[in-house]
Amino acid sequence: MAQCVELGPKAVEEWFEKLPHAKQKLTKFHLYYHDVVSGKNPTAITIAQPNTTAKPPIYFGLVDMIEDKLTVGPDPNSPIVGRAQGFYGSADQNEFSLLMTLNFVFTSGEYNGSTFSMLGRNPLFHQYCEMPIIGGSGVFRLAQGIATANTCWFNTTSGDAVVEYHIMLLYYE
Repeated sequence: MAQCVELGPKAVEEWFEKLPHAKQKLTKFHLYYHDVVSGKNPTAITIAQPNTTAKPPIYFGLVDMIEDKLTVGPDPNSPIVGRAQGFYGSADQNEFSLLMTLNFVFTSGEYNGSTFSMLGRNPLFHQYCEMPIIGGSGVFRLAQGIATANTCWFNTTSGDAVVEYHIMLLYYE
């Protein structure tokens, strides 16, 4: 359990009662997301693909379910701090842009067991993309913030990618 955060309905109720006196804390994360769509063990798989619109270069309507590792560095062998779990779908008919719905699940370290959720539009061929953090659990209850994504490696043949995330996260202590 992350930083001794009590779970269950009674614990959450008590946490909310203390909320008016709680201080907000700003935490910065710098993580790498490894999206593997190729090979024997993909971390992203297509779960929906319309016959009529999911064609290059836009792929409108294509939806993938993911569980990508989150690491401290761009190298796939760098230490894992968690998983990005959720889905993304091509939601723009004019450019290759994804609607991303992800939970960042921490599996080690100081925030082990805590999560925060990101929901937003990711235009893939823009240098930077901002997506809002819309909540969390464990230490990150009621979190809010901004994730800035930058694709630092993309294999045009396989579709595999490494995405750098800079995350500014506000939550209550």
